[in-house]
Amino acid sequence: MNKKIKDILQVDQTQPDILRLILNDPNNKNALSDKMMQQLQDLIVEASSNDSVKVIIIAAVGDVFCSGHNLKDITAARANSDSGKEYLSDLFNLCSSLMQIITTCSKPVIAEINGVATAAGCQLVASCDLAIASDLSKFATPGVNIGLFCSTPMVALSRNVSKKDAMKMLLTGDMIDAAEAKRISLINDHVSPEKLNESVMSLAKKIANKPLSTVKIGKEAFYRQHEMNLAEAYVYTSKVMTENSLADDAKEGIASFLEKRDPIWKDE
Repeated sequence: MNKKIKDILQVDQTQPDILRLILNDPNNKNALSDKMMQQLQDLIVEASSNDSVKVIIIAAVGDVFCSGHNLKDITAARANSDSGKEYLSDLFNLCSSLMQIITTCSKPVIAEINGVATAAGCQLVASCDLAIASDLSKFATPGVNIGLFCSTPMVALSRNVSKKDAMKMLLTGDMIDAAEAKRISLINDHVSPEKLNESVMSLAKKIANKPLSTVKIGKEAFYRQHEMNLAEAYVYTSKVMTENSLADDAKEGIASFLEKRDPIWKDE
């Protein structure tokens, strides 16, 4: 998959092993319309089972990474006979599905944030496994300011940052800068706009060089154990490590370490 345009979503796999999904609707501030979310979900599901893809990056065109849902679409739906209830239910359920697909996807997903990420756009950042932003990026969950609390973004946000930091963002709707986003662990790092793509690609290449099967095991185990109590988590991860230890890549990795040579992974 080299550079292709899927309407409002650009697909780029010019770099082997790395799939870039680029939100390409700057006129609508890269809003998460139902069309945008469905395309994103379909491509991530496809990539999850595609061994030629080892890392997924979500980026955006323009100076707004993602503004959340399109408020014009929400307003238009109010003219429906049910005042938009069915449309809104479908919209928020699709968004929730997309965010969970990112988490359950077997490949690491990195957010490359080049500007403002608000509401469901902030949720998208929080749902990715890793996130690097430009120094100029800003983040907010401003729904409270318009009478629509960011309840679904709250799910991803509260699983990334402390309760106090999450509640401050949710209750005030205030915008935070990239430095504050890093401090509260919403993002991993921030760099100059000129170095953003280079930094993200460097991180993606480093991960892509790891054994595919091991990364898949690790990502799944990370999120599953996070929902368990301490004792359950240790029982579960002990079983995971036992099975992982018996895998070919683990045998090769340990042997190469002891023999002081580069490993040859099974998926290469």
